Amino acid sequence: MRVLFINQVCGTGSTGKITASLAEQFEREGHTVKIAYGRSAKVPEKDQHFAVRIGGTFDVYVHALLTRLTDRHGLYSRRATKKFLRWAEEFNPDLLWLHNIHGYFINYEMLFEWIKSRPNMRVYWTLHDCWSFTGHCSYFTFAKCEKWREHCIKCPQKKAYPASFFDRSFKNFDQKRKSFTGVKNMTIITPSKWLASLVKQSFLRDYPVEVRYNEINREIFKPTNDNGSFRQKYHLENKFVILGVANIWVARKGIHDFIRLSTMLDPQKFAIVLVGVKPEQKQMLPKEIIAIERTENQQALAMVYTSSDVFFNPTYEDNYPTVNLEAEACGTPVLTYDAGGSAETIHESCSKAISCGDLEDAKAFIVEEFERKYRNIEERGNNA
Repeated sequence: MRVLFINQVCGTGSTGKITASLAEQFEREGHTVKIAYGRSAKVPEKDQHFAVRIGGTFDVYVHALLTRLTDRHGLYSRRATKKFLRWAEEFNPDLLWLHNIHGYFINYEMLFEWIKSRPNMRVYWTLHDCWSFTGHCSYFTFAKCEKWREHCIKCPQKKAYPASFFDRSFKNFDQKRKSFTGVKNMTIITPSKWLASLVKQSFLRDYPVEVRYNEINREIFKPTNDNGSFRQKYHLENKFVILGVANIWVARKGIHDFIRLSTMLDPQKFAIVLVGVKPEQKQMLPKEIIAIERTENQQALAMVYTSSDVFFNPTYEDNYPTVNLEAEACGTPVLTYDAGGSAETIHESCSKAISCGDLEDAKAFIVEEFERKYRNIEERGNNA
């Protein structure tokens, strides 16, 4: 069988790693596999034989600029898409597996016209957010917007990804509904029950929907001893470490809640470490918070998870955050907001989901874990 994946990135970031893992599985089973992607020319060496790039960096910049000027995201990159579809027709896939098709790299109208011209081709579409059934945004919970249920108009998030100076959400909603409906033999896949329930309330409701939880590489994410080097590097030897990790720290990921939490904890006992912070963001963070830039080194990240005492994920919008899975797999208790599918990631009794924004509850959980840790240390000392 010939299998073609399409995703924003290949082998990097959460969706890129998920896509590459699926490609490797199909290849092990003897299938011919390719991953078409559009963002970032950087592809891990092990995944380069899968990679087929749609357009180039210049195409992405032009698509992003035109999106900013017109709010017609996903309707540019016509030349790059036309060239890619000629290649795809020759590749002749039996299975097309879509992941993120937003991200300034492909024309979704042209893509779905091609898909509809191949009724015998099986199609899966894994949704990693809500972009496919809104007129603009990828998430709407934080904005408390319900317009997507009937018809998007006057978008309250036009400045959010994919940002624009103008609002074409009404027209975008109609265009997406026209393009994305009417595909024969397509199944929608969601990584959470939460997102599956939203799909069934959207204009994609007529497709079969399957929930398949994202998985992590447990050969990498496991208790990993770094002999104290992480704590020594950041002078955390005698601190109780609260860790946060995100690809991009934005308001909906709860960065401001970490800032507030830092004022609620004794800095002599507790330390907050955030991974994924951009250089320009470091200036806005108080000195009590240790900011570390994003890393693609998963082994190093596993060491950070293991070296921390609590993983806190104060996300207000999320589908199925794999960072929670990674932290638990490394033996670190997880505290997360009960937002989207985040609570579905909790599997250990030591972890907990709490109400969004409840920092008093968050503090209580952290203090309880702190007291438990040092109580265990004292008990081990008494038994020695």
